[in-house]
Amino acid sequence: MPNSSAPAVSVTARTRLFAILADPVAHVKAPMVMHRVFAHHGVDGVLVPMHVASDGLARAVEGLRQTQNFGGFIVTMPHKEAMLHLCDEVTEEAQHVGAVNCVRRERDGRMIGTMLDGAGFLEGLRRAGHDPQGMRVFLAGAGGAASAIAFALADAGATGITVANRTEARARALLDRLARRYPALVLGTDAGTVADHDLVVNATSQGMRPGDSLPLDVTRLHGRQIVAEAIMDPEETPLLAKARATGCTVHLGLPMLTAQIELMARHMGAIGGSAS
Repeated sequence: MPNSSAPAVSVTARTRLFAILADPVAHVKAPMVMHRVFAHHGVDGVLVPMHVASDGLARAVEGLRQTQNFGGFIVTMPHKEAMLHLCDEVTEEAQHVGAVNCVRRERDGRMIGTMLDGAGFLEGLRRAGHDPQGMRVFLAGAGGAASAIAFALADAGATGITVANRTEARARALLDRLARRYPALVLGTDAGTVADHDLVVNATSQGMRPGDSLPLDVTRLHGRQIVAEAIMDPEETPLLAKARATGCTVHLGLPMLTAQIELMARHMGAIGGSAS
């Protein structure tokens, strides 16, 4: 896929519509990246950011269901878990993770959801030369993106995952799902064990807004660790800045999107093939 800046988009009456649903929406990068995919594949399509609050999500989805020239949408914070219950059908991966981040609208209006964050995060890591096989993982967060990342890393051969979340019950619920699918995986919820892990991942929204608290205790980081983000804007979050200053290898959030963007386009039917 070309690395040039996003091409100019020409919208006509024949243009197929796609969207990304988020709250807030100013930080999203998907339109620029997806329009490069559309241009590369000769797709007459446009992906539009839509600012949808949680209390309006169901109504927004119902409106899109009725839009005949609408092909599908990407789902981001904070809607991934809620979207699981608004789809007519979801893939096995979405069922395991308990969240959806990409939805295809069928011709009859049915909404088919999948979860690609895990595949995107894993592929982004591997493209950067980091193989999670045998790694111990510290994961901040237990929401939709965190769950997808946890399952992908477990499937890739991580030996242990510690999930630290402000609500411990949500962390334990994620660990229970992981334990059922990966019984040999070493699991925990102790936020004080950051230093004992090879890969540290922030899959919370902490770091998107000025003044956010850090998602984990950065004083426990050390230079032998990889510290990765799911946040894409800002490119270097306060966590990554602290990690870099400590001597850690840092991994930005944008590769998670760029690694899965063609899978999203395929799932939504914009380009040929299937992501599921």
